[in-house]
Amino acid sequence: MDHSGHAPYDVALLMLRLVIGLFFVAHGVNKVIGGLDGTARWFAGIGMKWPSVQARIAAVTEIGAGLLFAAGLLLPFSAAGIVGVMLVAIVVAHLKAGFFVFAPGQGWEYCATIAAVAVAVAFAGPGRWSVDHLLDISPDTWGGTWASGLIAVILGAGSAALQLAVCYRPAARS
Repeated sequence: MDHSGHAPYDVALLMLRLVIGLFFVAHGVNKVIGGLDGTARWFAGIGMKWPSVQARIAAVTEIGAGLLFAAGLLLPFSAAGIVGVMLVAIVVAHLKAGFFVFAPGQGWEYCATIAAVAVAVAFAGPGRWSVDHLLDISPDTWGGTWASGLIAVILGAGSAALQLAVCYRPAARS
């Protein structure tokens, strides 16, 4: 069923985009305001190969993808940015802590939820209350909503896998 003309559907998509997108922006801004050097030191401690560069890339991706996602602009690509950041976060920081976010070390459930919402919105499309709609960029631009969702999944997971393969060097366990 096509929900694109129903206001409650558009309100739901707008709420999801704003909450996830703006919260993502807040995390990126926090990296900048809190000091990228501190973020870089933390990245070094978890095994990132070029922590200073990666701290900046993470902040820019979080701010940029978050703003685009909140606005509903270039939705499959902004969702992919969110997915990529969350998958890297899961692997480098949260997986070892287990599932629950309240576990010591903060488990991976929260990051997975954010990624899942980004993918779900990419599959649904941005809705009428989005910049994509204002610019007449429909999911059909990307090949339909199936393609939009798959772009978010494949590009997000692919970028995460590439970053982990090239940049992640965790300390050997003793």
